Amino acid sequence: MQEEPRTCPEPLRPKTRVPLRIEETLAGIAIGLLALITFANVVVRYLTNFSFAFTEEFSIFLMLVMALIGSSSVMAKNGHLSINFFVDRFRAGVRRRVKIGSTGMVVVVFLALALLGGRMAWDEYRYEVTSPGLGIPTWIYTVWLPVLSLAVTGRALGVIIRLWRNRD
Repeated sequence: MQEEPRTCPEPLRPKTRVPLRIEETLAGIAIGLLALITFANVVVRYLTNFSFAFTEEFSIFLMLVMALIGSSSVMAKNGHLSINFFVDRFRAGVRRRVKIGSTGMVVVVFLALALLGGRMAWDEYRYEVTSPGLGIPTWIYTVWLPVLSLAVTGRALGVIIRLWRNRD
């Protein structure tokens, strides 16, 4: 009997100094909390005709955390977007330089996001901005933007270092 071809390749697990398990665990916790909050909201709304509207704040926050943690994980696995149709047609040396350049652009963008997100979190802290639904300080949500942006930046720098060392 003939074996069926694999439709999905095995995920890349490069050797990194900071374990990938960190992002994977945090992503699992975030998505679990998101599912729990959403499920509780649906059950309560169905049974009592009352909605936990304030849970929307937590849900949006957890979705943003998931996006940034996922970006960090994908960056470490060298899975960020590139136009492979064109990039794979380059010679190995040119392909390597293009990958280093595009990953360098990711570093610049996420450093800017960390800087601007940090300024925004500081402003929200300084001016005591509170959320409309729960009335808690919004800097509690916002402070994670620069932190997780720096995590993506660190993973991107790791990819650049690995690409630079592998001069094949």
